[in-house]
Amino acid sequence: MNVIISGGGTGGHIYPAIAIANELKTIDPTTRLLFVGAEGKMEMEKVPRAGYEIIGLPVVGIRRELTLANLLFPIKLGRSLLRAQEIVRDFRPDVAVGVGGYASGPLLLAASLKGVPTLIQEQNSYAGLTNKVLARWAKRICVAYPGMDAFFPVDKIRLTGNPVRSDIQLADAQVEAGRQFFGLDTNRPTLLVIGGSQGARTINESMEAGLSRFVDAGVQVVWQTGAGFIERAQQAVTALGSPLVRAYDFIYEMDKAYAVADAVVSRAGALSVSELALVGRPAILVPFPQASEDHQTKNAMSLVDRNAALLVRDQDARQQLIGAALALLANQRQREQLSVELKKLGKPTAARDIAEEVRKLVQ
Repeated sequence: MNVIISGGGTGGHIYPAIAIANELKTIDPTTRLLFVGAEGKMEMEKVPRAGYEIIGLPVVGIRRELTLANLLFPIKLGRSLLRAQEIVRDFRPDVAVGVGGYASGPLLLAASLKGVPTLIQEQNSYAGLTNKVLARWAKRICVAYPGMDAFFPVDKIRLTGNPVRSDIQLADAQVEAGRQFFGLDTNRPTLLVIGGSQGARTINESMEAGLSRFVDAGVQVVWQTGAGFIERAQQAVTALGSPLVRAYDFIYEMDKAYAVADAVVSRAGALSVSELALVGRPAILVPFPQASEDHQTKNAMSLVDRNAALLVRDQDARQQLIGAALALLANQRQREQLSVELKKLGKPTAARDIAEEVRKLVQ
């Protein structure tokens, strides 16, 4: 079976795609897989690191403001469609999978025009523009939240949850290994701060301003900043002069990071929410307000409404986030209650379920 998986742009698209690919290979090691991403985006580095071949398209997104890049959009889209048609012709896929992001549009359209069955995986509680357009041709649409018939034909929908990396599901067995990896003290509480694969300025600036409060409280901090903020973070940590705070631009060993966390501060991207549900770590979610259709707030509220997470809005983070994190770390009963409710929302078989849906399209 030949399978093309297309999409990317953020970790929230890339890692589910890799999880689906891994599951397809586990089910049938003879499966041939090809990824198609957008040139210059993070999938061009992350996918080969996971052991898969990827081809880049020159496609770009449309910016909300009037820019020169928008004028180039039709040209790059046309070139991407032509290149996608060449890829489909040469690879001859039995099925094409789109996970959202710029590249999934041209590739899935080209596949559909060639009569190749397509499957869409929508991670968020509010469907993205690309997936809403592609739904017309898709044979199957795998979603993570109920009520997605507001965006997609109900007969195409399968409620599977979001696939996550298999190592995340084993986080509870990595506690001691995680403490050794990050050099943590067993007797101190640990806060994990993750702004998403590219970081989060509001969370980072809130953390930068409040680091001393964590040190004064004896709290250890494992802080993923994203590449754009790591120098400022390292300067702040050096100025602090305490070994309790550790800053990283990117953490590949997220199983170990979740394992050591007594609480988590995170954006509310679909992948982060799904990972938190699987590992059951109590979390304060700070949704990115500029996400399309404010879907991160909708993702967060799907947990908050079930008493499975806490919410600090982006505009309030600089005043409230540090205090909220310290209060959560000090309240073991609340953390336990959040963890119990959060784990009820986890979908540990999501990758396998989606892989099986892919296979059904070619049987």
